[in-house]
Amino acid sequence: MSTSTASRADQVTDRRRGTGLIARDPERSANGFTLVAPQTAGGNVYLIAPDGGVAHQWTMPQRPGRHAVILPNGNLGYNGNHPETPNLYPAWEMWHGGVFSEVTPGGEIVWSHEDKRHHHDAQWLENGDLLYTVVDVMPPEIASRIVGGSHAHDLPDRKQYADVIKRVDRSGKTVWEWKSWEHLDPADYPIHPIFDRYHWPMINGVGITSTGLVMMSLRTTSGIVAVDPGSGDVVWRIPHPTVSQQHAPVQLANGRILIFDNGNLRLGVTSPHSRAVEIDPLTGKVEWEYADPMRPRFFAPYMGSADRLENGNTLVNEAPFGRLFEVTPAGEVVWEYVIPYFAEYPAGAARAYSPGLTNSVFRVNQYPRARLPWL
Repeated sequence: MSTSTASRADQVTDRRRGTGLIARDPERSANGFTLVAPQTAGGNVYLIAPDGGVAHQWTMPQRPGRHAVILPNGNLGYNGNHPETPNLYPAWEMWHGGVFSEVTPGGEIVWSHEDKRHHHDAQWLENGDLLYTVVDVMPPEIASRIVGGSHAHDLPDRKQYADVIKRVDRSGKTVWEWKSWEHLDPADYPIHPIFDRYHWPMINGVGITSTGLVMMSLRTTSGIVAVDPGSGDVVWRIPHPTVSQQHAPVQLANGRILIFDNGNLRLGVTSPHSRAVEIDPLTGKVEWEYADPMRPRFFAPYMGSADRLENGNTLVNEAPFGRLFEVTPAGEVVWEYVIPYFAEYPAGAARAYSPGLTNSVFRVNQYPRARLPWL
């Protein structure tokens, strides 16, 4: 008579399918070091080596507000979740930041800045300034002109928040500010029908172009815009349906914009899928894209990023599932890694909005060994 030992199947789908290094082609991959700040890893930030091992680790006092970067001086730029920020609306606890820290490889915090209204993306600029998005209460007369969206979850007082882009210097002084409602006509930026109306247009990505334009990704209305910092006017726009519910626009050396195009509500598509796309912002033409050959197999309904590497490959972050993979210009996967750190969001609104164990990460970047002389 044979005997066997029964074991309970892992109930976390992504972990059951495999974590850590999944695939590696060292001859064709960039062999860089990938920085990840998992949303539920309690403030642990990991620098992942090409072989999937942890090359370095920081432990921060707050969990990530969104993500972390390596600064030009080799220090860590960290976007932390402020523990004292009021919960402005459903899901706010999940995606707000508010604590910015510059941290040495040894873990010493050498600079910090706080802004309790900050959410989503932030960019550390070369001169040390910070560019980031906050919310403010929208003037009622303008809020009444918001088009689209669903009233199902309107706030009790019908309050509506809108985005403000801020740039602050090392002293924390605001040196530039742009208010969305002063420069965008609500009629031209309607909220998708199924989305709540209390946050317009929900800017989830910011950046500076080579000519000094301020670039923004608009989530609930879909599209990328670039504005003149002097006048505040829109200079160019990549609209829906060219992109749909996108994240993380980055200007490349050739002037094109690399975007993680999530693909929610893509017109004419019955099976949603995500793409990494390279778009000429002046013509709106898609010059390059990556999608899985079986398109629905690659779909991130929220978050996500794409990073163009020095060897011409692209690092893609399928954010909700902690899946990071590198593709060649021809679309071949040459490196794949699944974040093995799973946990729940802290008790509260964030956990209620996104229950269960998760390994998600908002945005990732990869760095060549030469950028890490301290390693």
